Amino acid sequence: MSSKVLAGALALAVVATGVSPAVAVAAGGDALEAVNTFIGTQDEGNTFPGASAPFGMTQVSPITSHYAGYRYTDTAIRGFGHFFLSGAGCWEQGGLVSTLPTTGEVGPGKAFDTARPATFDQKQYASPFTHDGEVGKPGYYKVHLTGYGGVDVETTAATRAGVERYTFTKPGDANVFVNVGQANDKEPVTGSSIRVVDDRTVEGTVESQAFCGGKPYTTYFTTKFDKPFKTFGTWSPTGGTPGSRSSEGGAGLRGAWLTFAGGGQVTATTAISQVDAAGPRVNLAAERVRSFDAAKDAVQRTWRRELSTVDIKGGTPDDRTVFSTSLYHALLQPLTANDADGRYYGFDKKIHRAVGWTYYDFFSLWDTYRSQNQLLALLRPSRAKDIAKSILAIHDQGGWLPRWAYASQETNTMTGDPVTPFLVDLWRFGALSGEEMHAYQALLQNSREIPPASSPFQGRSGNASYQKDGFVQYDPDFPKKGQDTDPNHGASATLEYALGDCSLSVMAAALGKKDDAAALAAKGRTYRTLWDESLTDRGFTGFFRPKVLGGAWFTPADKPYSPQSQDGFHEGTAWQYQWLVQQDVPGLVDRMGGPAATGKRLDDFFAYDELVKNPATAVRENWVVGPYDYYDQFRYNPNNEPDLHSPWMYALTGQPSKTSTVVRAAHTLFTNAPNGVTGNDDLGTMSAWYVFSALGLYPAVPGTGNFVLNAPRFAKSVLHLENGRDVTIQAPGADGAKLQYVSGLKVGAKPSDRVYVGFDQLKHGATLQFSLTADAAEATWATSPSSAPPSPCAG
Repeated sequence: MSSKVLAGALALAVVATGVSPAVAVAAGGDALEAVNTFIGTQDEGNTFPGASAPFGMTQVSPITSHYAGYRYTDTAIRGFGHFFLSGAGCWEQGGLVSTLPTTGEVGPGKAFDTARPATFDQKQYASPFTHDGEVGKPGYYKVHLTGYGGVDVETTAATRAGVERYTFTKPGDANVFVNVGQANDKEPVTGSSIRVVDDRTVEGTVESQAFCGGKPYTTYFTTKFDKPFKTFGTWSPTGGTPGSRSSEGGAGLRGAWLTFAGGGQVTATTAISQVDAAGPRVNLAAERVRSFDAAKDAVQRTWRRELSTVDIKGGTPDDRTVFSTSLYHALLQPLTANDADGRYYGFDKKIHRAVGWTYYDFFSLWDTYRSQNQLLALLRPSRAKDIAKSILAIHDQGGWLPRWAYASQETNTMTGDPVTPFLVDLWRFGALSGEEMHAYQALLQNSREIPPASSPFQGRSGNASYQKDGFVQYDPDFPKKGQDTDPNHGASATLEYALGDCSLSVMAAALGKKDDAAALAAKGRTYRTLWDESLTDRGFTGFFRPKVLGGAWFTPADKPYSPQSQDGFHEGTAWQYQWLVQQDVPGLVDRMGGPAATGKRLDDFFAYDELVKNPATAVRENWVVGPYDYYDQFRYNPNNEPDLHSPWMYALTGQPSKTSTVVRAAHTLFTNAPNGVTGNDDLGTMSAWYVFSALGLYPAVPGTGNFVLNAPRFAKSVLHLENGRDVTIQAPGADGAKLQYVSGLKVGAKPSDRVYVGFDQLKHGATLQFSLTADAAEATWATSPSSAPPSPCAG
């Protein structure tokens, strides 16, 4: 296919099905202008368009009818919440302390009838809005509400406070509703309170349910206005009470209305805390918000500094917007969790103080250990050090390492052992300096033991059979402490345990723990216990298959076992999980029948021949498309985490040119449009995947510090490291609208035939110079057996 035809095929990717484009154009040199915060707000990307500081405690964003807060195609805004996650998949996702500007009298028989409780349901008083003039940039959001005579709403944020500015078109008095009894759709609020403190201030609490069916937790808030309100009242499940200063109780409608004389412009600043009622007051005072514009300028200066960590040259404006927005999304979390005075609510349900460092919370480890963790560790090692310290604080206070930590509690969401590769990679990147043995002991406990029944942590709940027999038994009825438990997905849990143990073996060896290292490396090969060499599917023989307790293969009651089924695997099938053995590539290749057979299996998995013909169409017609379409699949799922590294399995098995093909094809799914993220963004995981793959390097093998390479998307990229050194990636002629392959590489001035570079090569600054070709036949670079990195647990 000619490059012109191929470019046209790739251009199909920017067409958003049934969705207004809301595109942003990267212009000039301002890093903020290259970001479009609406990317990911449609088709379950679950990002939010509103304002946040990098890794901020408080976010201010609109609430529509979607469980993540905002869906681009919705037509009414219920309020502006002050806590959101970016890209998470479960229903309970915040939207706490919802505020909305309104006009109209409040009282018995008035426009807002206090005698009717439903008057104060945010679904009822929500305002229609328009996308015309809507702005979504780092640290700033603006929208025009077409209801209530027209109101312009602008939001900005500091690390621990959110700021809204309401500009009313309609003359006369105006209101602000502060709703504490409701939040995002499907976010249960089980208790709330609000109190009018003085004629500019309200404060209170929201007790809401933690993510993925977790336990209730309390958020404290204080909201201060820049002008006094002349009248006020509160509502409860029985209706509104003019002049009432407080409302408190369990689940149900609850909030306060504040009426401002003359309308005009009103600014509200809200701080939150998980510690106590003093927390938001401390945070509000510490942020010193003088005005909306001053707060906006301050946070956008911070965002410019963060986003300028990576400079890119080349590509189209849409390319640069997708890249910059991906970088932005990767820098939103984990969230700052300690108040300005250092206090935070720990996993032992006690108040602690972080002195000289930042305590973080909200760790989606099953997702972020694969890409976002390494991106932060590479670009911002000082922040990564605090992240590692936070994880260890959770262990020290709660007794165990977390899996999905949310609001000072372990939700036990997802399976496997993500904290091990997460922390080991932070060690490898230098973020555990001085804490190596502390972390190692916590990881060894996590690897070998099981939390007691009295602990809220579930840990490796499949460890009994794993340590004894080398696999986690498949038991759909195994008891669980939260949403998930490992034996419910025994086969994938086994693979995750093995990957984690292998990474820990690397750390053990470096720390001089030779016996531990050998034992853990052997555990890194336990995946072999689940390889059923008799299974066939789509012409291929040998697949992973779950075993039940005692060691028998699992077989469904009514049909033969299929590698395309969901049995034994979490959010995937044996087809996707067959590649989660990057720690022992030779062992996997041997089981698949050798390099040629492995290559054929990869080709079938990616529908490779179709990709080459028409990448943008092929990925949509052959790969997994739906964000929650996990099961009954045999192809690559770019929407979910288990096989995110699989494009680089080509490079690890001697065919790096095909890695570049798959990556360029996958890039067509990332577009400058509301539906321009694959699947849920999962707290920056998918976005970090895009950042790394567009740069041309990916951390495919946990614990090694190695980045496996592919053709970069941009002609030049510069990573400005925190130590003042630069990593410069040059790829003259790079064109994302074409399939291109690497024909040569220089690291510094020296030619390299290795398909990888190590963190140790990059951390002091380096230059990678790629030579690209559009002819796959010329792409013989890094195809020799010595080109691939050694597998850490081969044997």
